Amino acid sequence: MDDRVKVTISDGIADVRLVRADKMNALDAAMFDALVAASGRLAHEKGLRAVVLSGEGRAFCAGLDMDSFAAMKAGGGNGIAGGEKRDLVARTHGIANFPQAAVWGWRQLPVPVIAAIQGVAFGGGFQLALGADMRFLSPDARMSIMEIKWGLVPDMAGTPILASLVRDDILRELTYTGRVFSAQEALGYGLATRICDDPRAAAFDVAQEIAGKSPDAIRAAKRLLNKLSVDPGPALLAESVEQMKLIGSANQLEAVRANIDKRAPRFADS
Repeated sequence: MDDRVKVTISDGIADVRLVRADKMNALDAAMFDALVAASGRLAHEKGLRAVVLSGEGRAFCAGLDMDSFAAMKAGGGNGIAGGEKRDLVARTHGIANFPQAAVWGWRQLPVPVIAAIQGVAFGGGFQLALGADMRFLSPDARMSIMEIKWGLVPDMAGTPILASLVRDDILRELTYTGRVFSAQEALGYGLATRICDDPRAAAFDVAQEIAGKSPDAIRAAKRLLNKLSVDPGPALLAESVEQMKLIGSANQLEAVRANIDKRAPRFADS
């Protein structure tokens, strides 16, 4: 796990770092495993008060690893952690499947999670940021619901979380286009909590403030606030059903091939 995600705990605050900086902390099978393991471990950590989630290097998380898309193009894999054997519809982690657990696990932690985001948070990396209670962005950070670029839909627990954050028409525009948007736009959309010159330092400042409050009250507050969101179960299952239909379909593979080949796609009519 330490070659993808490092976890250190001090004074009740967990410092969770994605450490695949040479690949912009992209999501490969090992990263999925490490994220699920990290949130699973922290769910049972005694004395935990808050979590800061961040990525080393120039990006928070660039999304799914390009090698996964290359495997899709070659017909040798579907780009999902676990490869061809992964059944997305199966509920393996409570109401979630395994890839969703990489995001939903942070949402379900009993303590607040603050994501500190620099560089990019694209696709699955953007959804990972959504798993946090708060998102602190650097001024030059960029985000995107990028799945449409690859002929896919968000399927890592993003949709039920987004439904509670973003105005419906804005959410549809960002999902349909995959447009990259700025930190300032994210703040206006409700996707950024604040913009900070040093988001990681700011996240630790807030985490320390939270750690000084009654842990019973903080945990109770998170349970209450989680219940304000839309019912996540049907939404998580719907993500998986739609994604399973798309993965490996002719138009999805054409989207991947066109992007890798740097040409305009030639889609068949639906």
